[in-house]
Amino acid sequence: MLQPVVRRTWAPRGRTPVLASWDRRERLSTISALTLAPRRRRLGLHFNIQRGNVRWRDVYRFVRSVMVRLRRPITLVLDRLNAHRSAARRLEARFGDRVKVEWLPAYAPELNPVEHVWGHTKHSDLANYVAENAGALAGAVGRSLSKKAREPDLLRSFFAAAGLTL
Repeated sequence: MLQPVVRRTWAPRGRTPVLASWDRRERLSTISALTLAPRRRRLGLHFNIQRGNVRWRDVYRFVRSVMVRLRRPITLVLDRLNAHRSAARRLEARFGDRVKVEWLPAYAPELNPVEHVWGHTKHSDLANYVAENAGALAGAVGRSLSKKAREPDLLRSFFAAAGLTL
C-alpha cells in the first residue's frame, strides 16, 4: 500500500516530523526469491514488482524466469499462500524432476528468509518514505532490493535470522 511505514526518528527539539500522506488504495505486490548456488555457496536475490495482487500465474512466471537464469534444477521453499500452492502444483507437473517443492510450516514467517528481506526493506530502507504514487514506490522498492542483491553479507544475515545455516 502507499501508506508509509512510520518509524521513530531524530528531529531538532520542538520540530516534530510530519509525514504528509493520505489514504490511497493503490498497491504493489512483489515476488522475490533468495537463491543459493549448491557448490559455490553464492547467494542471489531475484524479484519482480507488479501492480495488484499476486496470483498463481505470476508466481509460475516468476519461478520460470528464475529457472532460466539459474539453468539448473531448483528446490523451492514456499509458504502456504494459495497462489504458491497452485503455482507449485503446475510447476511440478510441467517440469517434473527439475522442480522440487518444500513447504514451510503454517504460521511460521520467521522461518522464511525472504520475510526478513521484506522486514529490512520496509523498516529500514523505506521507513518514513511517502511515495507520490505507485510508480515512485516501485522505483524505491526496486532500488532497495537491487542494493541488497549486491550485498552477500546482508543476504547471509537473512538466512541467519531465519535460523538457517548455509
